Amino acid sequence: MKTIVMKFGGTSLANIDRMRQAAGHIEREFNKGLRVIVIVSAMAGETDRLVNLANKIEGNLDLSERDVLISSGEQASAALLAMILKAKGIEAKSWLGWQLPIKTDYMHGSARILNIDKNDLEDNFNKHEISIVAGFQGISDKNRITTLGRGGSDTSAIAIACAIEADICDIYTDVDGVYTADPRIVPKAQRLEKVSYEEMLEMASLGAKVLQTRSVELGMTSGLSIRVRSTFDDHVINDNINNQKSIGTIICEEDEILEHKIVSGIAYSKDEAKITLTKLNDNPGIAALVFGSLADGGINVDMIVQNISSDGKFTDLTFTVPASDIKRATVMLESLKNSIQYDKLLGSKDIVKVSVIGVGMRSHSGVAALMFKTLAEKGINILAIATSEIKVSVLIDVQHLEIAVKSLHTAYNLDKNS
Repeated sequence: MKTIVMKFGGTSLANIDRMRQAAGHIEREFNKGLRVIVIVSAMAGETDRLVNLANKIEGNLDLSERDVLISSGEQASAALLAMILKAKGIEAKSWLGWQLPIKTDYMHGSARILNIDKNDLEDNFNKHEISIVAGFQGISDKNRITTLGRGGSDTSAIAIACAIEADICDIYTDVDGVYTADPRIVPKAQRLEKVSYEEMLEMASLGAKVLQTRSVELGMTSGLSIRVRSTFDDHVINDNINNQKSIGTIICEEDEILEHKIVSGIAYSKDEAKITLTKLNDNPGIAALVFGSLADGGINVDMIVQNISSDGKFTDLTFTVPASDIKRATVMLESLKNSIQYDKLLGSKDIVKVSVIGVGMRSHSGVAALMFKTLAEKGINILAIATSEIKVSVLIDVQHLEIAVKSLHTAYNLDKNS
């Protein structure tokens, strides 16, 4: 008997009507004779509401109690969906992370899963009962509820699918798959039938919101097929687990994709901030002090550009950090001014990172050159560049985002009917 894990995001569970629609998908798979486990997020907007309540409390916030609070959104979704299924005559039971249990470390707000006890899930299979598991949460060895960070329900779903050796994990959301670009910006964007784990990792880390990066890493490690599909499509009613090409986007091993385009997609991230330190002394150890201090503070640095003066005495150092960390980074670097001895610290959030991604880049030259040429023809200045084996990213002013993404999408022959 084949096993399927079905994960529903917040937009899929935003109200009772949408929950009923989700229940219809669950009923369809269950009636096929599949073993079904369902992972749920909180209802749309509920986690933000709970976070805002916590933020109104003055003083140092207790992160352990915050996790207890914000994990309650998934608890409500699990219970409501189980009730809807039971009303349809389908045996279902809601489970919280601590009940299984899903064991995590004790990093509240960003916990990592250590182990999942699957005994109760297996018992439910034997009873022909559907388990509805609250995502985003677990329990530490200190017997405290933990949460996995934003998008953590994706990680819960993939981790459970790996633990029970499921045949596939379906991620139900408000889009019908992974696209070559954001369709809101590029109307000619195409849905990808398949995408490799590596490409999806780059897309997720570079701004695509379809899947959380950690969940893709888990799936890649275990070789689990992941399918992104829409909760709101009616044409999926005759879908078959063996006919995975018919709907959505399959995330799989690279060798399962018969023919690769050189570039699979264009991604962008607005969640970037730029910091420039001017007229630093060009001495050994300065960069280590700057980036070591930021690392000690838990601030991730991405793109780095260094410009050395013509006399070789000074350098300007530009780098990017998450926009949410720019204040902390600025305060930290200002406290080090006497040690680093820079002239000015300049910060900006009016930037965006645009990336071209594709495993085909490994065997084809000229990808970066075409990107730079295309942007130059549109008069778009590049502020920084970063590359990996399957991606090229540039930093540009945010005002050029739309024209940059559209132009690159066309340049790499990704438009529909191209």
